[in-house]
Amino acid sequence: MPELVVTKNIDVAGIDRLEVYRHHGGYEALKKALKEYQPDQIVDIVKASGLRGRGGAGFPTGMKWSFLAKNDKPRYLCCNADESEPGTFKDRMLMEKNPHQLVEGVILTSYACRVGIAFIYVRGELALAARQVSRAVDEAYAAGLLGKNILGSDFSLDIIVHRGAGAYICGEESALMESLEGKRGYPRLKPPFPAVVGLYGGPTVINNCETLCTVPHVVQNGADWYKQFGTEKSSGTRVFCLSGQVKKPGNYELPLGTSLRTLIYDERYGGGVLGDKQIKAIIPGGSSSPMLSADKIDITLDYEAIAAAGSMAGSGGVIVMHEDTCIVGAILRMTEFYRDESCGKCTPCREGTYWLTEILERLEHGHGKEKDVALLLDICDNLSGKSFCPLGDAATSCITSGIKLFREEFLYHATHGHCMVGPGRIHTEANGAALRTR
Repeated sequence: MPELVVTKNIDVAGIDRLEVYRHHGGYEALKKALKEYQPDQIVDIVKASGLRGRGGAGFPTGMKWSFLAKNDKPRYLCCNADESEPGTFKDRMLMEKNPHQLVEGVILTSYACRVGIAFIYVRGELALAARQVSRAVDEAYAAGLLGKNILGSDFSLDIIVHRGAGAYICGEESALMESLEGKRGYPRLKPPFPAVVGLYGGPTVINNCETLCTVPHVVQNGADWYKQFGTEKSSGTRVFCLSGQVKKPGNYELPLGTSLRTLIYDERYGGGVLGDKQIKAIIPGGSSSPMLSADKIDITLDYEAIAAAGSMAGSGGVIVMHEDTCIVGAILRMTEFYRDESCGKCTPCREGTYWLTEILERLEHGHGKEKDVALLLDICDNLSGKSFCPLGDAATSCITSGIKLFREEFLYHATHGHCMVGPGRIHTEANGAALRTR
């Protein structure tokens, strides 16, 4: 079993409590940082480690910290724990089971970035996670790990746990800041970027929950230790959320560069495909990322290899679909999500996601036409890259990649009025047509 980092102690009884967390080395990295390093040295360590954002974009974490504007305005840190990407459920586990790890990561990052107030923005539906993090913050305050002069140092920090209200768009960093300020969760026009003008107009660093959970381990053990995991360009480990038609869905922490085949078929992880069926398609980074065909099963799970294969690492949500999956139906389900979660601020996304869903629904339910396939691609072209924020791009990824890989299925829906795959189909020769029942 590969060495674990953020999930190493995840199943230790009582690890969500301060006493147990400290017994297993918790807050030792904070002590070390405050005693041995200046803030800029922590930034350099994280830069040297190669740690990249685990929320989706994969931007180098230390570099993001170094972009903070140097002015006299207060600085803020926002932990983006608004985990809403379909197929992704790692941050929820980290907050529910080991919340002090996140709190320590927030404190260390705040120290490195000279931040005085930090916010942990938790997805509204994650009630248990929010309670666990709030309790951990309270315990940290009581132990002198938060507040004024932390551990007798000159560093002071306050953490505020904020629950969202169920909007996927608030996972976008600028919409998250708008929500924190008490406004409707609409994305902001960029530039200026948060590092220059962010929360309350101050320089702001925004990091994903898993990213921040990794920071204590990097600080405690050093950049070279962390770089021993992963690949040259994608260092470290990552929690992959495996779901779909696999025998053992769940969260698995693996070094970046592990093969997709290992994650899905190894008995320690996915254990293979349900019913021992053949894989048809794989989404490697949450539903925002383009799907891959079964022949990509041997690619390695790192940022560069996944991009070279035509998709993106995204949030680490690996969704497996086997041979009986109706691609049109699966894509319809995902597109309905983006239609419902569009904030409506811009016309391309507000109207585009609606019409994409309408066309996919008529294809799925036997009322489509062959020209609908071209129409779907035309709408995607008017949506991708032309929306106010990346949600528009996300809504088109599964459609454009699905049509590229499985165009014949879309055409079959249009010409036959039903799906060409799946255990629920019954073929008859009545009137020369194939009829499907579910």
